[in-house]
Amino acid sequence: MKKILQFLTKSQFGGLLIALILTCVYFSSQSPAFSTLSNFLLIFNQIAVNGILAFGVTFVIISGGIDLSIGSILAVSGVVAALFAQAETGNLGLSILLSLLVGTLIGTLNGLITVFSKVPPFIVTLGSMTMGRGLALLISDGKPVSNLLDSFNYLGNEALFGIPISILILVLTFFISTYILDQSIWGRYIKAIGGNEFAAFVSGISVNKIKCLVYSLSGLFAAVASILLTSRINTGQPNAGLGFELDAIAAVIIGGTSTKGGKGSMIGTLLGVIFIGIINNGLDLLNVSAYWQQLLMGGIIILAVLFDRIYQKTEN
Repeated sequence: MKKILQFLTKSQFGGLLIALILTCVYFSSQSPAFSTLSNFLLIFNQIAVNGILAFGVTFVIISGGIDLSIGSILAVSGVVAALFAQAETGNLGLSILLSLLVGTLIGTLNGLITVFSKVPPFIVTLGSMTMGRGLALLISDGKPVSNLLDSFNYLGNEALFGIPISILILVLTFFISTYILDQSIWGRYIKAIGGNEFAAFVSGISVNKIKCLVYSLSGLFAAVASILLTSRINTGQPNAGLGFELDAIAAVIIGGTSTKGGKGSMIGTLLGVIFIGIINNGLDLLNVSAYWQQLLMGGIIILAVLFDRIYQKTEN
């Protein structure tokens, strides 16, 4: 027990881990249904889409940027996937490929505009968010795209070896994103740019290319999330993903990624996603109003940012 306490107090994510444990203990004491295996599988199944979105936007925030368009990218990519996954004429491989290409393309455009126009990424992705939502409504004629292939619907609703496929995809994207950030040279460049962009440029890092890369990755991960969500609800919804960008960014910040860039990890983001998922699930089991849930989550985000600022001051 002593070693566990030492680990929690010295760990980079000690505070978040303690909060997770205390939250689980509280909800378990209030609802016996919370601590069941089926409920934890449900939680991980529910957080899969937000987790994948959060992994993608983690790259952007660590590089010192922001991406508000991921919810709209999810909508556009999901509609594209649904249009090419129609039951009578669709093709599973083509629908997935086109969805990924569309998401990556929009993300790349965000990066290119940010780099060459020098307009702050907040403004660029805010405009892209609005345009993306309009594009999703335009190509779907403002209507849900349904009647999809059974093989497409399988992805978000079935299990493999007793584990929901959505959870397996979440785990796979976690390991891929972790490898990119922690093991590849691109990850070191991303952190260097977020820490000190000028120093990174002087040291020979192609800052513009790396910035485009992080937005491309964010768009790609949003497209992966869109395929999963579209498959789960069996419909391409042009209004899908509303507010998802806020949940994803909240998870990243709660997970310890610095809002100023240069510092962060995928494991922290995953813990942030799990924390949000557990709170939402526990409050649902306790029949807490959705209005109070939004109020509580907003307070948690503000506290996370405040702790981040305090931590940065103590480091300096």
